[in-house]
Formats: sequence, structure tokens, C-alpha cells
Amino acid sequence: MDKVGETTLQIDLNALEHNYRYLKSKINPKTKFMAVVKAFAYGSDMVTIAKKLEALQVDYFAVAYVKEGVLLRDAGIETPILVLHPQPVNFEELIDRCLEPSIYSPNILKQFLEVAQKKQQKGYPVHVKFNTGLNRLGFWENDIDFISKQLEERHELKIVSIFSHLAASEDANEKEFTQNQIAAFDKITGEFEEKFGYTPMRHILNTSGILNYDEAQFEMVRSGIGLYGYGNDKAIDSQLKPVATLKTIISQIHKIEPNETVGYNRAYTSAGYRQTATLPLGHADGIGRQYGNGNSFVVVQGKKAPIIGNVCMDMIMIDVTGIECKEGDEVLVFGSENSAETFASGANTISYEILTAISQRVKREIVSY
Repeated sequence: MDKVGETTLQIDLNALEHNYRYLKSKINPKTKFMAVVKAFAYGSDMVTIAKKLEALQVDYFAVAYVKEGVLLRDAGIETPILVLHPQPVNFEELIDRCLEPSIYSPNILKQFLEVAQKKQQKGYPVHVKFNTGLNRLGFWENDIDFISKQLEERHELKIVSIFSHLAASEDANEKEFTQNQIAAFDKITGEFEEKFGYTPMRHILNTSGILNYDEAQFEMVRSGIGLYGYGNDKAIDSQLKPVATLKTIISQIHKIEPNETVGYNRAYTSAGYRQTATLPLGHADGIGRQYGNGNSFVVVQGKKAPIIGNVCMDMIMIDVTGIECKEGDEVLVFGSENSAETFASGANTISYEILTAISQRVKREIVSY
């Protein structure tokens, strides 16, 4: 990748394709693949990512909210889009833009039915979510009768999939719980088929589920974080490639003496003669205060340089003592040499958080070879 002259998030489409093909190799050829591109495609560039995946013939996209789906439609994306957490205020726009809602509660079902009737819909595709243990969104198993009665002799909607969400598919210690979730989902789908007379597409596996529970692929799987290069497991991470690489440059270098302090609240005190560098990114760019005070590090000239003191709104300071560097030199925040998972773990958080936190004011640069 080319060197940068300012804080830049480089997005590698070749890495995306590699990850997509790797995950596809783990499922049956007939199993459909839903790509999760919510939250600006996990902090990268939703439109660019979606266009690349559409070119690779992904079967479905998933977003969190209607406005994300609208952004994709405005960009020319034609692949079906599931909206995972639609709000009633957006139902009319959802239908106008041919987006497909997750119906996850009696209230949402009733309100969407009203809007679909008002807009004279027939067989509008919807996805029904069941709660099997995550306890976040979803109908309960005993709601199947309620759903059936609501749709009885109604023609506005067509249930094209039923799905659920695993709570701990990456945790081997929670294998029994995960298997119980899968069993509960299998039971729900059986009862659904008995009540409705057909079986729509079924999906419960997320990235870690794809890798750890291939027996539960059903007709479709979903992947988010795996597409962007992280599999919640070191062995899997080694097979994937980070799509996003965050780089910046050194703005200024300071030489400080013993007992001098650095940054707000004098949070760092030098124990000796040190050399520090100031970088042009801070918590307004997504590098939260939790990464400061030695909790995380960046890479300068191939060497680790810890973040010292409190993270500022637009700047961070790092310790570059013993590293031959100069103002204007490139600095790697996270990427292939220092993964987002490694960067995040020092602050006791996860790759998802740092990836999705990168501000939209940070320049995006598309890399494709």
C-alpha cells in the first residue's frame, strides 16, 4: 500500500474478496451467503464494499437501519437487503426502496401490516426473527400461533426467511448453550412449517457459527466481522486478511526531560529522558481515551510505540524513544502488522469497536490490485 500524507483508512478490496471466498469455502455450495454491511461496512466504506460483494454475487445484504439500506439503493445496489432493526417511522420508505424488514415483535408485525395494507402491497418479503437465547430482539417460540393468526387470510406479506442470532458461537466453553440455541431454532422452524405449510429460508449462523457449527447452515448464513478480516479466533485470523488499515503520520517530535509531563491532566510523567511524537488523530477520529496511558500501541518503523498520556480530541502522543524516526514519517495504527484485535485488546475491548468507531472525517482510500 502507498504511504500516506495524512490520517487515512486504506480499504483493501482484494483482502475482502479473499475473506469472502474463504468463508464461502466453509459452507455448502447451495447455502446462500448474507453479507452484513451495517455501520458503514464495519467502519470502512459501505457502498464500495457492497459493490465489490455484489460483483462477487453475494446473495443478500444486511444492514441495521433503513437509512443504511437507502444509501445502498441510491448507489445502485440491486441485491436483496435485509434491515435488521427497522423502526415504524421508516416503514413507508422501506417499502418504497424495496428493502426487506426483520419482523421481531407483535408490535412491529401489526404496524408493518398496517403500512403494507395502506400501500396496497401483496406478498411483500419479510424476515421473522425468533429469540433463542440472546434476549435482544425476536419473537418467542410460542408466538408462532400469534403470527399465524395475524397473517390468516391476509395477503400483504410473505415470510421469506426465519432467523435467530447466536450469543456465544466463538466461545468453546459455551458450546452446550450454542447447541441448545440451534436445537431451539430447529424446533421453531419445524413448528413454523407445520403451521404455515412451507419452510422459508432459515439462518442462524454468524461468522463464528460458520466456522464452528457447519451442521447448522440451513439455507443461508450471515457474516459480518469475518468479511473484514477477523474470525474471533487467532487460528482463523491467520487465514483472513484485514480489509481496513489505519495509518497516520508524525506531526512533531519532542525531547522531554525527567519528570516532565505530557498532555491533558499531566497524565504521563517521564521517568527519564524520552522522545515523544504527536500524531494527527484522536478521540474525534475514533481513538477513544481508553487507548491512552500505555494501554495500546502503534507501529513506527516496524517497532511498537505506546500511546502515552490522555488521548486528545484530535491528537495522540506516543513514545518513540529508541526509534529512528522523523516528522512526516508514516505510522501504522492497525492493519496487517498490528491487527485491530491486538490494538483493541490492550484497552480491554474488541476489534468490532475500534473498526466501527473510525470517524467519517478520516480519509478513505480504496486499494485494489
